[in-house]
Amino acid sequence: MAKIKIAVAGVGNCFSSLWQGINYYRTRTADDAIGLMHWDIGGYTPGDIEVVAAFDIDRRKVGQDVSRAIFAPPNCTTVFCDDLPDTGVKVQMGKTLDGFSEHMADYPESQTFVLADEPEATEEDVVRTLRESGAEILVNYLPVGSEQAVRFYAKCALEAGVAYINNMPVFIASDKEWASQFQERGIPVIGDDIKSQLGATITHRVLANLFKNRGVKLEKTYQLNTGGNTDFLNMLNRHRLKSKKLSKTEAVQSMLPQRLEPENIHIGPSDYVPFQKDNKVAFIRMEGKLFGDVPMHLEMRLSVEDSPNSAGVAIDSIRCCKLALERGIGGVLESPSAYFMKHPPRQFTDDEAFRRTEEFIAGKRNS
Repeated sequence: MAKIKIAVAGVGNCFSSLWQGINYYRTRTADDAIGLMHWDIGGYTPGDIEVVAAFDIDRRKVGQDVSRAIFAPPNCTTVFCDDLPDTGVKVQMGKTLDGFSEHMADYPESQTFVLADEPEATEEDVVRTLRESGAEILVNYLPVGSEQAVRFYAKCALEAGVAYINNMPVFIASDKEWASQFQERGIPVIGDDIKSQLGATITHRVLANLFKNRGVKLEKTYQLNTGGNTDFLNMLNRHRLKSKKLSKTEAVQSMLPQRLEPENIHIGPSDYVPFQKDNKVAFIRMEGKLFGDVPMHLEMRLSVEDSPNSAGVAIDSIRCCKLALERGIGGVLESPSAYFMKHPPRQFTDDEAFRRTEEFIAGKRNS
């Protein structure tokens, strides 16, 4: 089968894990493909994805082959596939806008971005690259809080006529105005804010749904997260956290029979711990009432490598997006968005989102 050609905006830890994973599973078969939700989607396996264009703003990545750039600082995710052939695709200078938070300049270069000296790409530059490279899907991996930059690349995708997967908590698929633009042009879009394979948000959602199904009244809950990658460093600027907190909070609130008051729910990144690197630690507490109004509480700690935890989900979302392109389906892909993302246009329980996505893959559902 033909390859699935992707472009990426943001060559950080998440894309590093994704590109490592694509190459890792090329040497595997369905029988030994541990860690995937799907080996085959519409005839496509993970190894059928290839990168044809990439954009970043860090001088240690710009101009480098993609297979080398993913290991450049400040990337610090786990290396599980380092024997990568060169792609022949060099990372191009992107558009900064609000993709870089000023406070990050106060940290060592090994922990933060080092802005390249090259002229920034214009909209025309990005659109031309997308068209000339043959990219079918633009995958967004920009930092949290990059509101202007995410919209810039979404506009470029629209102008180039390529599908858009928004893995970050800036609302594109879940914004009616943006969604209508993709619908009008017949271009698929999946978003917003990727939901990890087994992360804090999906665990919190499953527990919230369990409370509901077992008749336990949830009264208060929090989720506190710490990590040591650039994502957590970036989020020390609390002004950049508005959409992230909204996305994560809504993902849990949507599972409850009755929404909690704002003072009774707190979900969001809490602190940057450099030595954790790409390891994310989540602390979840849930307080409620059992039979007879008897109080109970649940506490758990989850430790995961943050970027590989999202890569398997990204591999599936890319392949679902490819199916939409082949089938001539444009606009928001509601079922994949609900299953793969924290802040989709429509929220379903994870079981329902899974069922609907399986129907989409099988061709029994158009979105």
